[in-house]
Amino acid sequence: MERRRFVIGGLTVLALTGPASAQQAQRLWRIAYLTLSPRAAPGVNPIWDAFAEKMRELGYVEGQNLSIEWRSADGYADRLPALAAELVRLKPDVIVVPSTQTTLAAKQATTTIPIVMAAATDPVELGLVSSLARPGGNVTGHVVTGGELTRKRLQLLTEAVPNASRVAVLADPTNTSHSLYWTQTQTAAQALGVRLQRFEAGTPDEIDRAFVAIREARVDGLMVFPEPMFYNERSRIAKLAMNSRLPSVHGIKGHAEAGDLMAYGPEYRDLYRRTAIYVDKILKGTKPADLPVQEPTKFEFVINLKTAKALGLTIPQTLLLRADQVIE
Repeated sequence: MERRRFVIGGLTVLALTGPASAQQAQRLWRIAYLTLSPRAAPGVNPIWDAFAEKMRELGYVEGQNLSIEWRSADGYADRLPALAAELVRLKPDVIVVPSTQTTLAAKQATTTIPIVMAAATDPVELGLVSSLARPGGNVTGHVVTGGELTRKRLQLLTEAVPNASRVAVLADPTNTSHSLYWTQTQTAAQALGVRLQRFEAGTPDEIDRAFVAIREARVDGLMVFPEPMFYNERSRIAKLAMNSRLPSVHGIKGHAEAGDLMAYGPEYRDLYRRTAIYVDKILKGTKPADLPVQEPTKFEFVINLKTAKALGLTIPQTLLLRADQVIE
């Protein structure tokens, strides 16, 4: 280590220079991440990877000047309150949450530590923020509105399956947003002349049972509401849908990549990159109350043509031309 001596007012001061002293002076920022999904290895969860990549671009490197305390409920929403309280006791600089359920749990655990939402729903209606423009408290981030997106997904499914008259909807009863989604989907179904039937799975253990009931209902298609637990179980859901011979539509691209027929919704990787930008602003001193809650600006429509062929479906050319990605 390089040392230099300075004499100031008769006192000798030993100054430390070089990389070691710079590291000692560098602050270690602590981020807490509360999720329903287990932590995956890099490259397995591209949505989370987008957040980590953007944080590195902004100068935050895990293990150097960044520590991430990760807590997962493993798909069981009733575990979230205890995990949120555990994270708050660690006194992180920011809590990052991916969904409505995790935002509610974090907000109930603290009113002072900044909370950044990656893709929550209805924060105003749920009392998480005063308004989108002026959040007013310790919560800000990004919101995904369900109404228009839900109607769009049902419309796309009926275009892909023109003779569909009965559609199953898979929802999570523990997700408060799904009640609103259900109401909005019913309105859309009436306009399209489609009959809906709702099925529920609140934990990973309940998914198989839900699909047994869906098969017995003899529906023509399936809509799965966006949900972290469903996303984590996307490969299993895709296999169950295929075994049930059900064309399905989802709100997250990863479902189509896992083998489901279609997905339409926000570009979640973009939302997570923008979440990292908000975290950076807060770490640099901006208050959550001064950061407006933002809506998605990028959307993606994905069709899995391989799945369509396996189901014996011929996707209209007009639909294929509208897709941002066609998986063959």
